[in-house]
Amino acid sequence: MALRLLAAPAGRDGFAGADNGAPARWTCALVNNMPDGAFVATEGQFLDLLGAASGADVVEVRRYTMDGVPRSERTAEHIAAGYAPVADIGRHPPDLLIVTGSEPVEEAIEDEHYWAELAGLLEWGSKHTASMLLSCLSAHAALAVFDGVARIRLPAKCTGVFDQVADGRHPLTAGLGSGIVLPHSRQNGVPVEAVCAAGYHVGMGSKAVGWSLVSKAIGNCEVVLVQGHPEYEPQSLLGEYRRDVRRYVQHERDAIPRLPLHCASPDDWERLCEIQRRLEQGERDPALVEGFDFDGAALRAPWPWRDMATRLYANWLAEADRSD
Repeated sequence: MALRLLAAPAGRDGFAGADNGAPARWTCALVNNMPDGAFVATEGQFLDLLGAASGADVVEVRRYTMDGVPRSERTAEHIAAGYAPVADIGRHPPDLLIVTGSEPVEEAIEDEHYWAELAGLLEWGSKHTASMLLSCLSAHAALAVFDGVARIRLPAKCTGVFDQVADGRHPLTAGLGSGIVLPHSRQNGVPVEAVCAAGYHVGMGSKAVGWSLVSKAIGNCEVVLVQGHPEYEPQSLLGEYRRDVRRYVQHERDAIPRLPLHCASPDDWERLCEIQRRLEQGERDPALVEGFDFDGAALRAPWPWRDMATRLYANWLAEADRSD
């Protein structure tokens, strides 16, 4: 892995380690908007995928987060040790920008409490970076900011691992071939007809989940919207299901969780289907969570999208070189 991770000092005047090692081929800003429960894991997923995709070349990464997102003491300490406020991103304009998704809270994306900060970041990125890769909620935010296209609440959560069709003519999905899959996990979506009408080129998608990756040039920036989650690890969907079931049985949410498709090995899948059946029949017993070995199931979960995800990010890095 050729990844140089810079840390922001408490004084916020720069980043430590900028002069160490070989020159970076790319500089990248990672803006992490995930809630506390997934903050560190999401950071690791994106950094691991960037490192795997870069090969022997160095990607220099600076991490940022939004001041408007409330944090627990533990997450705040992690942020203080390595992150800068997103307002400081202009001090070190990166070649590339990744903005994670976040768990939606409001029905309208413009009502999310960090909306003004996120919209301003996207506008800035479209003018100062070669390419932005925007994940899930941030992809929907970009469609609202740049194209006036609103997300739509889905009848049920789209969650699971789904077959994909890649357009081999798209520079980011070139060489992915057939038989590829990708995780999705979202409460909202934007119809493929709307993104095509807004001028985006669909690189990957399926009939089951719509578009997964689209892109278009906005000014001098290539804007890449990813509605799926190539960065996910095998246990990611299982972890979300465990969280949602726990919230349900503890009466922290009213809606019955949806079991993610193809998220476990065959034996574990049978037991998960039994848990789901009991939930749908009205059981709300915490023993449903505690009685299943989620940690073991995570270790046994398949990871069939990993090679595709690495190739996708490698293509993204290569395209950034060509845009210089």
